[in-house]
Amino acid sequence: MVCFFALLPLPALAQNRPAVERQFQQWIISDLGPDAKKAGISEKTLQAAFKGIALNWSLPDLAPPGFPPAKERKQTQAEFSSPGPYFNEDRLKKLAATGRGFASQYASTLKRIEKTYGVPGAIVLAIWGRETGFGAAKIPNSAIEVLATKAFMSTRKEMFRAELIAALHILDVGDVTPAGFRSSWAGALGQPQFMPTSYLKYAVDFDEDGHRNIWTSVPDTLASIANYLVKKGWQRNRDWGFEVTIPAAVSCAQEGPDIAQPLSHWASLGINRKSGKGFPSGEMKAAGMMLVPAGRDGPEFIVTPNFYIIKEYNNSDLYALYIGNLADRIAYGSGAFQGAWGDVGKMLRSDVAAMQKALERQGYDVGGSDGLPGYKTRRSIGQWQEKNGMQPTCFPDASMKGKLK
Repeated sequence: MVCFFALLPLPALAQNRPAVERQFQQWIISDLGPDAKKAGISEKTLQAAFKGIALNWSLPDLAPPGFPPAKERKQTQAEFSSPGPYFNEDRLKKLAATGRGFASQYASTLKRIEKTYGVPGAIVLAIWGRETGFGAAKIPNSAIEVLATKAFMSTRKEMFRAELIAALHILDVGDVTPAGFRSSWAGALGQPQFMPTSYLKYAVDFDEDGHRNIWTSVPDTLASIANYLVKKGWQRNRDWGFEVTIPAAVSCAQEGPDIAQPLSHWASLGINRKSGKGFPSGEMKAAGMMLVPAGRDGPEFIVTPNFYIIKEYNNSDLYALYIGNLADRIAYGSGAFQGAWGDVGKMLRSDVAAMQKALERQGYDVGGSDGLPGYKTRRSIGQWQEKNGMQPTCFPDASMKGKLK
């Protein structure tokens, strides 16, 4: 008796994987290898780096040669909602408590980092905590395997090829062994989660043992984070920002890093700190910017240029606010933002993109019609609302769809 299932064709994945694996090994030898040698990588490093390396098929965003392209998913669910869940209070409390412990344990190291780089220890600790749970998170992947897989068959091959060459440089100088060269699924390295090109630019040997070690050395990890922020433009002796109350008469459509005013100007409009304290006297003549990440339906802020330096680490307003809030908890024992996050969002990115295109047709600069409500989109919505006799909320909502065409 012939088994019916034995007559069925094997899935394309099973048929093609061995062939793709062979292409990958040939690519290493004939394509990547010569390119790496031109970049100065030694044969010894290449042999050690790729020993036993195979494709990692579990990674996202892969586009294997000979496979049909992944189908685009229809947007059937809301793409974003209230920012509130991002600020999980239990998680923040735990990180803050652990962070205060490390602030005490590494006090002398942090003091030396602050003196050297001018970045507050609490900011450095907050980034360390957010990225890898103060080094407790498992970093399970071989960096070479991840980067080589993505350089060979991801949707962003050229970017990952450059990162792979940078990773080979790291191995070539001997800062880490292939066995210890661990990364996330995206190729981010060690406790600060630097991409290899960032490692080469910003990692430092702060414990002075001859190696830049962001995998197991806490001093190197913390100082590398501080060095990254300084090289991106961190301003010494300045805060990251302040939660404030913006009076109803003051338009929320004044948001953005390109609309900087002295803090004294914002104070003159009746914008005050939510804590009841005044702005620090040393900050009054310095530049500050309005930030309303949920428009009028969430906490409101005046931030400094340092807020946007934190965004260089992860280009998200919410990430930078998370770091600022966690740093304040570590440094001062403060708590959650006092303003409540409203139940905003619940819209498809395609609907927000349609709004953005409509605003662009009317001459507004929304920063691109990507369906994400960044500050230029929030500001443009506020300006459009004002122009049309509405109280500006500076955030997209479903009621605008019929009006904004």
